[in-house]
Amino acid sequence: MNEGQYQAFDEQDKPSPDLIRDCVHCGFCLSACPTYLETGNELDSPRGRIYLMNAAVNGEIPLEGSLVKHLDMCLGCLACEPACPSGVQYGSLIEAGRSQIERRYERSTFDKYYRSAIFSLFPYPKRMKLMLPMFYIYQKLGLRSLIQSTGIIARFSQKLSKMEEMLPEVKSLTFPPELPEVIHAKGEQRYRVALLTGCVQSVFFSKTNEATARVLAENGCEVIVPQNQSCCGALSVHSGRLSEGRDFAKQTILTFEGLEVDAIITNSAGCGSTMKDYGEILKDDPQYSERAEALSEKTKDIMEFLSDIGLKGNLQNLNIKVTYQDACHIGHAQRIKEQPREVLKEIPGLELIEMPESDLCCGSAGIYNLVQPEMSQNLLDRKMGNVKQNKVDYLVAGNPGCLLQIQKGIKSNGLNIKTAHPVELLDWSYRGSID
Repeated sequence: MNEGQYQAFDEQDKPSPDLIRDCVHCGFCLSACPTYLETGNELDSPRGRIYLMNAAVNGEIPLEGSLVKHLDMCLGCLACEPACPSGVQYGSLIEAGRSQIERRYERSTFDKYYRSAIFSLFPYPKRMKLMLPMFYIYQKLGLRSLIQSTGIIARFSQKLSKMEEMLPEVKSLTFPPELPEVIHAKGEQRYRVALLTGCVQSVFFSKTNEATARVLAENGCEVIVPQNQSCCGALSVHSGRLSEGRDFAKQTILTFEGLEVDAIITNSAGCGSTMKDYGEILKDDPQYSERAEALSEKTKDIMEFLSDIGLKGNLQNLNIKVTYQDACHIGHAQRIKEQPREVLKEIPGLELIEMPESDLCCGSAGIYNLVQPEMSQNLLDRKMGNVKQNKVDYLVAGNPGCLLQIQKGIKSNGLNIKTAHPVELLDWSYRGSID
């Protein structure tokens, strides 16, 4: 029972008082938190948000106003977790807090339908593919340029305007080709792996999946690509839609658990971090908890896996300058920082130039740039200030959302820099040509 007068949280997915008490209020998280660095407001820091959640758990504040505002403002980038000397599991707390908001807080009519539209589309690759011809026509007939020049969408809604800005270029009326179910290893087979193709990744970044499969094959891996994959649940879990996220997680387990593979490969930061966390997400489900742990243990980011097994094959000279952006859910959530850099440095003729604040969030953060456009833009502006400090040919990042966000920043700043997933550079080096 709450001791205070309010019942901000119910018992379903309630932020754990034990996890809240792990925070000793030392403040080490402040300098790591992008939103605190922007606003200087204590309540926009992990420590401040934990304070609010503790007050809500104790019935001292209602589920409205400051509590909702500052939990919504969190990126969920988890930069605070590596910085925390007490090992506070902030990710679990913010996801639980957001689940209370998603289930019990009455948002405005526009926000309710806007968020519903996002989650009715992005976790479903087949639905997105059906939209591709419309996106193609919209862009090729000049409608996009016309609408952007008038600013009509922004006058109606900054959030809708941001969504329109983030639409990737669609280059064909046809759907991207699906990978074959089995891709054989080149030369002697060293490993057998399965590939998660992802939602946004499979529709708008199919070249990244193709590159991933080719690089794995070059390194002696037989690649299994299960057909009709569902969303892994990352967008839902990180946004507090925990019941929906668990359903997606269970479906992913059913898809992959029967495969006799050495690893399950991901090439999207949020997908990888969520799948590695399935054991925690499904810990209270007696039917799935052990199966979730087993799948989590097999999940590997592509650059992590290549670093572990060592590169094979003939890498050719690329003669390019590259900088690396640490996608938050690779660098912070999965603690993978050196492996991608080490692998990239093995490419002949590739000069890796470190970017200041390479591990500070770019403002993409799942759907964050669609629901918090102002803060997202502030963080993108800061990121572009750092990008400008080095002259490079490519900026690489292991997450499609980061690439879309940074592409937008590069275009608006008139920079002559291209973006790619790091595995694509390996693919180019193996093939001896840059796409």
